[in-house]
Amino acid sequence: MRIAAQTTVAEETISRPQLAPQFRLERLTVSGGAELLTIFASANDSTATTGNTSADIPLVSILRDTMGDRDTENDRLRYVWMLTYTRPAAWQRVAAAVPFLYARVGNKKRAGKGVPPPLIDLATADRDVWDRFFWIALQNLLFVPDGIPVRASLNTLRRNLNDYRKAHLIRALAVLSLYDSVGDHAPAFSPSEMSDINARLTLAESTFGGILDDVYLGLASQKQTKQQLDVRGQNWELLRQRAEAESLYFEPLQMPDGSATHAVLWASRNDLAANRSRTFNKRFLNIDNPWSDRRLQRWDGYSQTWYFDAENRRVSKETAGARPVAMIPLALYGLDYPKIPILLVDFRDRYNPKRREISKRLLEDVARNLLNISRFGDLYFFLGRTVYDFVTSRRGMDINQPSRLQAYSQLKLLLSLSQSLDPQLRAETSRRLEAVSANPLENDIKAETQIARDQYSALRLYALSPDGLPARIERDRRAEMVPLAHNRTEQILFRLAHLASFGLYTHREAASSAAAATQLDEARRIAYHTRFLREAVKAGPVVEVVRNIEDVRRSLQYIMEHNAAAGAKTARAVAQIFSRTNDEAARELCLNSLYRINTETAKSELLRIYRDEKTDTRLRTLSAQYLRKALKEEQRFAPADARALATTLVQ
Repeated sequence: MRIAAQTTVAEETISRPQLAPQFRLERLTVSGGAELLTIFASANDSTATTGNTSADIPLVSILRDTMGDRDTENDRLRYVWMLTYTRPAAWQRVAAAVPFLYARVGNKKRAGKGVPPPLIDLATADRDVWDRFFWIALQNLLFVPDGIPVRASLNTLRRNLNDYRKAHLIRALAVLSLYDSVGDHAPAFSPSEMSDINARLTLAESTFGGILDDVYLGLASQKQTKQQLDVRGQNWELLRQRAEAESLYFEPLQMPDGSATHAVLWASRNDLAANRSRTFNKRFLNIDNPWSDRRLQRWDGYSQTWYFDAENRRVSKETAGARPVAMIPLALYGLDYPKIPILLVDFRDRYNPKRREISKRLLEDVARNLLNISRFGDLYFFLGRTVYDFVTSRRGMDINQPSRLQAYSQLKLLLSLSQSLDPQLRAETSRRLEAVSANPLENDIKAETQIARDQYSALRLYALSPDGLPARIERDRRAEMVPLAHNRTEQILFRLAHLASFGLYTHREAASSAAAATQLDEARRIAYHTRFLREAVKAGPVVEVVRNIEDVRRSLQYIMEHNAAAGAKTARAVAQIFSRTNDEAARELCLNSLYRINTETAKSELLRIYRDEKTDTRLRTLSAQYLRKALKEEQRFAPADARALATTLVQ
């Protein structure tokens, strides 16, 4: 049995020191009531241990609109910048539009002039969904003639741009998770904010992910985390067992937070001669037989020296009786890939992962761009493709699989941040990893480091300029006030105007005044308390068991006192709290709030409570009093509710 193949992450700390990168947070106050939060990581070189923070790499910046105070209830997270994400150079865009070009073509040396592009606006994630559908429809209707070259170029460019953005969404998510879990620094975001950011970044590339209701973001984040851990654990065990069966050595690679997202398989130089006639099963490993490979017999590439004791367990060099063994790296795998550990680097054949990566995309591009067929437009192609996809998926074959973009992006981040990797192994892996990239828009690690520093300098200048980020925040607030001043029909018309003008027109309210700022502040606080109540309802059947009832009362009190900004969603949340609590004070606050919220939904919920015979008599009487008062004050009722009340209560 190959005991070394069962090496755990904890045992690896014996032979290799785990030096977590030093993260730090920089807060930059933005005039107008906002702050720019930037996460830095120590560089992967000698300056990382000297305390020279000027060499730190800026990674992610997030704008938080605080409305100029320290109360988190009216805060709103806005833009996320992954500072390695840049606008492609003109020649990169041309290359990205070339059909069947599955390779990098060079690096963008400098970030260029202007403000770096944000990855996402967390406050308006739903706009990305509708914009995506609009542009697809517009391209198909107007901009795609029958000529194959034009159609193929547009499809290729769009796909490369989407993949480039998705790769940086993955990296931004990983950086934020690492910062939150590594070190003893103060957290940059509250648990609720981190959950929202994780969910929004994860769902950004989903078809309808941007329109997911905020109250479900926490559940989406938890589901994604659990699924990722399950996949990682399954792939860990599968790869470890296959390594043990083939007399190879399994070594997990850790992210700075201790999570093993990748693993390397090694072969002992001593085993090459002993296993020369041994058969090799490449299933799930997807590499050539190492025992009959002449390249390994005369291997002069990168290698390591490991030490083992008499029981073939890996130990440190200083252990008594330790014997040295020369180890040759064979392949590096990603463990966060569904169904199988995915091959990212083959140390003997750099293009082996590349051929597997482009197999699915090549098939799709030929069908769509050359043959002009789709699985929904041709019955025979649909049947053939369905069978082919089923076989390759069920068998766990590393061909015709979804893109390994996530594993590739995580490995680039690991190489740039982890200080536990041997420098030579890091350099060799980085060099071979770049050959896997199929996107002409990608830049290598060294170029991205320089781009990140350039873009942060530009972003900082933009944040400090009165005509820069402060002005943008003001425009965003004016756009945020549109739902407060216009009904749903008018908002739809404004949205159509935005799309029809290709984004050039965005309706905003007039320059904000003190009264408008107060109105916006109240609207944000109402949204905060409404979400709190909705989450309390979904947390369990009895509110006071799953939440502090004092916090629930405080939210209800605020809604009651600032009812002008409350809408139908708030009214439904209040009514649900009434039905799920036994606290008398909270139930009375619910009734008072429903009376004060002047919407048809609020009065319908109040009427439903009055009609429910299971409701306490005293509370039914109180709800009847509120309904009579609302009728006399001519508050808004649904016509059917108004008629029913006129005959039952007033008389």
